[in-house]
Amino acid sequence: MNFEKIDKLEKMDINQIKEIQTDRLKKIVKYCYTNIKHYKNLFDKQKLKPEDIKSLDDVKLLPFTYKTDLRDNYPFDLFATALDKVVRVHASSGTTGKPIVVGYTKNDIEVWAETVARTLYKGDVSEKDILQNGYGYGLFTGGLGIHYGAEYLGITVIPVSGGNTPRQLMLFEDFGTTLLTCTPSYAMLLGEAIEQQGISRSKLKLRVGYLGAEPWSDNMRKEIEKKLGILAIDIYGLSEIIGPGVAAECKYQNGLHICTDHFYPEIINPHTGEQLPEGTFGELVFTTLTKECSPFIRYRTRDIAALNYQKCECGSCHYRMTRVAGRTDDMLIIRGINVFPSQIESVLMEIDGVAPHYQIIVTRENALDELEVQVEMTDNAFSDEVKEIENFARRIQNAIEAVLTIRVKVTLVGPGTIQRFEGKAKRVIDKRQL
Repeated sequence: MNFEKIDKLEKMDINQIKEIQTDRLKKIVKYCYTNIKHYKNLFDKQKLKPEDIKSLDDVKLLPFTYKTDLRDNYPFDLFATALDKVVRVHASSGTTGKPIVVGYTKNDIEVWAETVARTLYKGDVSEKDILQNGYGYGLFTGGLGIHYGAEYLGITVIPVSGGNTPRQLMLFEDFGTTLLTCTPSYAMLLGEAIEQQGISRSKLKLRVGYLGAEPWSDNMRKEIEKKLGILAIDIYGLSEIIGPGVAAECKYQNGLHICTDHFYPEIINPHTGEQLPEGTFGELVFTTLTKECSPFIRYRTRDIAALNYQKCECGSCHYRMTRVAGRTDDMLIIRGINVFPSQIESVLMEIDGVAPHYQIIVTRENALDELEVQVEMTDNAFSDEVKEIENFARRIQNAIEAVLTIRVKVTLVGPGTIQRFEGKAKRVIDKRQL
């Protein structure tokens, strides 16, 4: 079901992709100008007309869209269609105050299902696969987005949602689950639970995990693959652009393929807004090329990544993005140094005796920022010998400081001490009064 169509979309040559992008960019700019007052006002302020956009290079002339624009136009003022054409509304999770609201027409839902199907397709799936969907259903886009994409391919879906780990493990065994979708931190929790309950991996048919919704390091990927015996594929999406289905790795795990016929990507300097060249890390920006209800022009994601325009060894010519290195708004500035939690995680995952659970605590004493990393030890590393613990903490501290180039306090805690999360992990506690 739809495998042939997905295969053709994924194997378009670069000239065909650019031709589609150019045509759709011109159409979506005119569509936004005509149907959304916010964009008309921005264009008029810049004395810019839709017909000024003639090529992909002209995208840099267009105004940016910010998350604050969505909040300022809450709930439906950024919709380009009347409410009687809207078949679904989603809202982002984890925000303070009013949520970020996006709408979908019937065609938007069909496009979404297609892009998520392309995500799953990269794991060499077939209609014989059974997908256990551990993303939350509801206003969050993860659960229903994955669900519709799997059904688009004819894959059997278990809509278990997040949490209830004992039930998740039971279904792995009883239903013969082959594909898992959830956050990386929850995948790690599931792997630990399998070990703790003594479940033999030979009893499980799991082979691919599609993990996203939070940054995670390559070292954490290796741990997950080891514990669950799967190929762990990084997937990327955000509610404002469509939800899951924006980009995903293939089996070669060498960058996430963007559905560039639907989402046009750029990398910009987050401070100046200037476009950055291929391979340069900066802020990821998307223009939606086909959305009807909630189209966005140059939406600033705040995610830090780089783009690769070269053809992948899997045969795809769609642009690839690196795994997200962090966020401009999650980035910590400690004594003038930019620090991303993913940097610390990457160091920790290289050290034997460190569990994949940690917490970063930032405080300010006497006008000076202090960074503490609470690190959970594995059972094998845990010791009653104070000197051994001190030496272990010092070794971790030196490794982190070598990467961050700033002083760090490392506090070791016993196995199972740090809180587990069934959704997005909360890694940072910033206690500063900024």
